[in-house]
Order: sequence, then C-alpha cells, then structure tokens
Amino acid sequence: MQPAANKHPLLRKRKRALEWLLEGTVLSSGYIVVAALILIFVFVGKEAVPLITSAEVHEEVSVGSMVAPTTGQVWQPVAEVPKYALLPLLIGTLKVTLVALLIALPLAVGAAIYTSEFAGRRTREIIKPVVELLAGIPSVVLGFFALMVLATWLQDSFNYRFRLNAISAGAGLALAVIPIVYTVAEDALSAVPQTFRDGALALGANRWQTAWRVVLPAAMPGVFAACVLGFGRAIGETMIVLMASGNAATMSWSPTDSFRSFSATIAAELGEVVNGSAHYHVLFFLGALLFVITFFLNLLGLWYVRRLRGRLEGRARAGGKG
Repeated sequence: MQPAANKHPLLRKRKRALEWLLEGTVLSSGYIVVAALILIFVFVGKEAVPLITSAEVHEEVSVGSMVAPTTGQVWQPVAEVPKYALLPLLIGTLKVTLVALLIALPLAVGAAIYTSEFAGRRTREIIKPVVELLAGIPSVVLGFFALMVLATWLQDSFNYRFRLNAISAGAGLALAVIPIVYTVAEDALSAVPQTFRDGALALGANRWQTAWRVVLPAAMPGVFAACVLGFGRAIGETMIVLMASGNAATMSWSPTDSFRSFSATIAAELGEVVNGSAHYHVLFFLGALLFVITFFLNLLGLWYVRRLRGRLEGRARAGGKG
C-alpha cells in the first residue's frame, strides 16, 4: 500500500512543484554559466577587435611589428617607438607551462595510482584530503612561497645566474596543478570496476602489474582529462608566474632564464594602461589569445577522451565476444 501522504492531491502537487523548481534552478544555472562565458569572450573580443579594424591603432601597433623578424623579438609597449612582440611572451608562457607539467603530472598521477591501488583505507583518508587541500591555498601565497623559498633554494643548490626563472616559477605553479590532476585522476582510477582487478590477479598478475597494465589503461580517458585540466590551469595562472618569473620578456628557451608570460603581462600592465590606446587593445588581444588556446585545448582533449573511451569500449566488446 502507498503511504497516505502520497495519495493526497495537494501533497502530490506540492511535490511536483518542488521538483519543477529544482529542475528549473539547475537548468537555469547551466544557462547562466554558458551565457556568462559567452559574454566574457564577447567583451574581450570587442576590446581586441580595434587592433585590426581601427586604422590609428593598427598603424601604431604595426610600428612595433608584432611578428616581423627584425623587431618581433622585443616587448616595449611604453617606449618612444612602441614594440609589441608576442613571441617572447609566447615562449615564456609555453616554457613555464612545460616545466610545471613535467613536475606536476608524474607526481599527481603517481600519487593517484598509489592512493587508489596500494594505500590502505586509513592512509588514503589522510593523503587524499591533504593533497586536495593544496587547491584551497591562494595562488598569491604559492607565488610568495616560490619567490621567497623555492627560488632561493634552487639558486643555492644549482648556482643559477638568475634567481627568478622558469624553474622556480614552474615549481611553484606545479603546486597549483597537482591537486587538480590528482583529484580527477584518482576518481577515474577508483571508478574502474573491481572485477578488472580481480580478473588480473586471478591470472597471476601482481598488484603493480594490475595497476599499470589493467587499471591505468581502463581509466586513461579520465587521467588524460585530468592532464588537460592541469594544462589549462598552468597556462592561465597569473600570480605565481607574475611573482616568480622575473618579468623579463626574453627570447630564451632556457628554463634558467627570466621570462614573462601572457597572463603576467596582462596583470602587470592592464591597471596602468591608457584606456583605448593601442597598448590597451594589445593586452585584450593577449587575453583573447589565451582564451582561444584554452578553448581549443579543451576541445581537443574532449575529442581525444571520447576517442579513447570508444576504443576501450570496442576492445571490451571484442573481448566479450571472444
């Protein structure tokens, strides 16, 4: 028998109204997020468009020549003859991102494999919250740590010429990337069915072989998605890079040299730039460029994750038929 409360028409109407309200709230929240994202991109793009459409702005920027081989290696927006070279900023952005990922991805994925496959329940309950706690530390605090502690320690240990460089900034940036990659990767590894592990152990594989050859490939779409999120976090980070990079727009690919990134340039100069000037529109162009890079990176990651998932499902069906 149904409870008497469910039979009452008024209570049923209230329950349906509550369900409709919750459904509408969730749906509207999604639409608001998408609309906010579109509006942000429209605003940034609108401020960057005069770089192409305005003859006055285009003439001033073309004096510096953003891509010409002779003058395209200098970023001097406040010089008598302004130069807006993007290549040094692009090199610095890619350099610190690569250093951060080389440090963060092995540590984060390795920690995720350990906690999901080898750590005991008590150990896992300690490690997981501690690593995820890093995500709650403000980036300015991580930047201060990289500036005052990591940079000095690395220079004393390896005798770098420049104390603030891509290695010190990348190490600080890795602290911000690790919790994101770790959380998503650990969830993906934990979501692999226990039958996969039991089957591998029954065939004679040890726990390490099971984790490396069975669990990790099965969770590869989620692990790859975690790496893509980490890349997006690293390429768009501002305060850590601004504080620990040295802010020198150089063309050097050496990780021991100072550099300047897109995001650090925007943060350092946008507050003092003349509204509507060529310099102002170039900074918004840098923001639009970062937005586009991150968008296409996420799009490429989504496509590859779906491809990996489809390939794994195809193998599972073929194994089931066999």
